[in-house]
Amino acid sequence: MKKSFKVIISGGGTGGHIFPAISIADAIKEKMPDAEILFVGAEGRMEMEKVPAAGYKIIGIPISGLSRTNLLKNFKVIAQLFKSLKLAKKIIKEFKPNVAVGVGGYASGPTLWCAASEKIPTVIQEQNSYAGVTNKLLSKKAKAICVAYDGMDRFFPEESIILTGNPVRKGLTEEVSKEEAIEYFGLDKNKKTILAIGGSLGARTINESIADSLNDIPEDIQIIWQSGKFYDKSASEAIANAGEVAVKQSAFITRMDYAYAAADLVISRAGASSISELCLLGKASILVPSPNVAEDHQTKNAMALSTKEAAILVPDSEATISLMNQAFKTVKDEMKLKVMSENIKTLAQNNSASRIADIVIKIANKAI
Repeated sequence: MKKSFKVIISGGGTGGHIFPAISIADAIKEKMPDAEILFVGAEGRMEMEKVPAAGYKIIGIPISGLSRTNLLKNFKVIAQLFKSLKLAKKIIKEFKPNVAVGVGGYASGPTLWCAASEKIPTVIQEQNSYAGVTNKLLSKKAKAICVAYDGMDRFFPEESIILTGNPVRKGLTEEVSKEEAIEYFGLDKNKKTILAIGGSLGARTINESIADSLNDIPEDIQIIWQSGKFYDKSASEAIANAGEVAVKQSAFITRMDYAYAAADLVISRAGASSISELCLLGKASILVPSPNVAEDHQTKNAMALSTKEAAILVPDSEATISLMNQAFKTVKDEMKLKVMSENIKTLAQNNSASRIADIVIKIANKAI
């Protein structure tokens, strides 16, 4: 009798964790159509909506992050952690996975910790150039640690590290012509196009910088602006107040393949998933690292590119003053765009989801 093949994938919180996780699941299913895949996420977070929409079952646990500003709130967080550990152990005992994969985010810590304690082999997918505390702890028992940057032996056992790159969302690398993309957004083919994205939830500083510069957009430049759902109302109001401006704004861009194809220059946060997409597509970019992340890892991600002249780094604290002026200047500099595009392409890792799926399957098969 053939044994079932079961995989738990845990993590989330933002699109930067969720889309790679779904890409890994899709790659596993392509290679092993009969595989059973269960996601474990954090209650109330984005994964609880996006994962079922992708066709996978997910169970939520009541985990959240420590508060840096409200220390009393951390008593509740600690209580949630113990409850999450108990629930994660129950999920693992009932589902009986052959392997557990952690992609980062609150839920991956308790899930992988409990899996390892039950002798289930674990795989970590570390997206950033600077590893967080949780993954450093989990790495001691992990069978494989899939990374996107060189030099990660600073954080992890060298023998467990495999350079795979970060998976990107499905369909992103399909061929789309710039003409087709410009037409899709109803833009002017004779203007330079800036794509501004701040993640699925939005980036306050990027949004404020664009809103403040709406009346300063040069006549030969247009902007595609993904404001994120938290800033959708304020962004649309800013455009209405500015009058007729060359801006296409929305809370979320469904067809990111078209958005990237239309863009001559991208303004983005420096999350690992976003950087992987920019590298794979060879897009010239200005990176504005979020200051609200653990170990300031987005700045370290951005520096890994800016030091190689593969992107421009604008600190969050300087963005409202200099970001859009820098963008308007850069998008007209053909040589600068060409150099950044060529340099960022050299940092790309291809077929990451498929390569990670092969590793997961190999490790799971040893456990069956």
